[in-house]
Amino acid sequence: MIIKLLYNSVIVLALFLSNCSANNDDVLSNDDKDSGDVVVEEDETPEKDYNLPNIDLSNWKVTLPIGNPTEVSPPEILDYGTNETLKPFMYNDSIKGALVFYTYPSSTTANTSYSRTELREQIKAGDNSVNWTFSQGGIMTGELAMAEISKDKNGDYHRTIIMQIHGRLTNAQRDLIGQKDNNAPPMLKIYWHKGYIRVKTKVLKDLNASDEEILHTDAWGDDEGYNFPEYVGFDKFKLQVKISEGRMEIIMNNTSKVYNDIHIQKWGIFENYFKAGNYLSTTDSGASAKVEYYQLNVTH
Repeated sequence: MIIKLLYNSVIVLALFLSNCSANNDDVLSNDDKDSGDVVVEEDETPEKDYNLPNIDLSNWKVTLPIGNPTEVSPPEILDYGTNETLKPFMYNDSIKGALVFYTYPSSTTANTSYSRTELREQIKAGDNSVNWTFSQGGIMTGELAMAEISKDKNGDYHRTIIMQIHGRLTNAQRDLIGQKDNNAPPMLKIYWHKGYIRVKTKVLKDLNASDEEILHTDAWGDDEGYNFPEYVGFDKFKLQVKISEGRMEIIMNNTSKVYNDIHIQKWGIFENYFKAGNYLSTTDSGASAKVEYYQLNVTH
């Protein structure tokens, strides 16, 4: 009996010592961690809670639907996020990552009755006199969407111009025809029109007109226009305008429309500049529109 009690005591003592050893191992392990061992943890860097548009405004000025109208050029336009004049009309949607252009009928520029919040390309920042010809070429690429737009009295959406190529007379051409400014017709207008993308270009009324005669605005008329077949509505889409000598191509998503006729060839006499934004084509009271640009890029 005594032998059996001694045997059980030895067993209990062995188990007790074993547990103590395990606990000491745990304590030593924790001490080792605290005394300099490197503990690799998962990356806990918080995700970015904002998203900015991919747009460099270094070579753009903007026209607003206020003032005479008001224009803001580089370098002031680069601080549009804090510019009190610009903030109501041109601002970031940092959730979507878009630059928003907001406009409504109010102040207008010369030769039009419509208002805009629209960028005008400036190859030389702050200078309107340096432009490009079709022989020099250029590409404008954008990713954009219609965010909001009002309807007319019949319940149809208003339309707005989202991209343009505008013509410009050189000083010599202006003086030759006795015009007071350098304005020439817009060769290209691209509209958001009832959820579709519509293209309008200029055509020469008289193909036998002289080089001097075609410098006049009234020498040019409007073509019938072209609607891209894809309905974009309020969804994001891609738009590209590619210019080379005697050729103009507009690509909307994966569909291309090419102009390379005599009218484009004759247009080569003009200088040009790109435009992008929101040029609302109505004077209806209470009308407005917001256009979102996610990307905008120009190369020459």
